[in-house]
Amino acid sequence: MAVPKRKTSPSKRGMRRSHDALSVEAFQECSNCGELKRPHHLCAACGHYNGREVVAVGL
Repeated sequence: MAVPKRKTSPSKRGMRRSHDALSVEAFQECSNCGELKRPHHLCAACGHYNGREVVAVGL
């Protein structure tokens, strides 16, 4: 059975885990109302997408 000969050092462990961090989500301002929204998504606050109203949002 294959068993590691030496304990993995904290440095090697950290190097292996260097790509496991969560990435920061991107946000941009809505051109209509100025609220933050995800790129290429409908604005949840005003219902606009790409400069036109797609969904009527009741206040």
